[in-house]
Amino acid sequence: MKRQHFTGLGAGVTRHTGSWFRGVVGLFLMGLLTMQPAISAPPTAHDFVFENLEGGELRLADYAGKAVLVVNTASLCGFTPQYEGLQTLWETYRDRGLVVIGVPSADFGRQEYDSSGEIKQFCEINYGIDFPMTEKVRVKGKDAHPFYLWIADQGRMKLPRWNFYKHLINADGELVNWFASTTSPNSRKVIDAIEAHLPR
Repeated sequence: MKRQHFTGLGAGVTRHTGSWFRGVVGLFLMGLLTMQPAISAPPTAHDFVFENLEGGELRLADYAGKAVLVVNTASLCGFTPQYEGLQTLWETYRDRGLVVIGVPSADFGRQEYDSSGEIKQFCEINYGIDFPMTEKVRVKGKDAHPFYLWIADQGRMKLPRWNFYKHLINADGELVNWFASTTSPNSRKVIDAIEAHLPR
């Protein structure tokens, strides 16, 4: 007996059903792909915002494209005379794309004044400071400002261990160098690092 081959309606339905099934599976897989969470870029310094000592926001994103030296400061510290060197750096390099930012903190020895007015008056009268300054913040521990938590994520050795730690941020918002309290702002090490990261 010859085997019969069915090429009529039944075979057509089978082919149609197979195509429909493959289409549904394809749509399902595409849906899974679109449901995957987007991979966000790692944070940079430009993602962080401080409160300005004079009021309003101090957004690090406003300094994108510049080199930024962020320094946790204190008015009543043995390293406080470094304000003079920081002001000199600011005056020397600001036209070439350097921004110096002071971040007052009382985390080490409670060596900072309580009010913004007292901090501002001290800095202006004693050192003629006119570079940007933030409100007083925490720079260590779980309650530290998010900028310093970001520093901690890049290695705990980079965190401030005393007043006047200096963190150098490049034009893209990346931490590229840091200096301890004992490294003065006018040291060759600091100046060379700044000049290497000034905008071209």
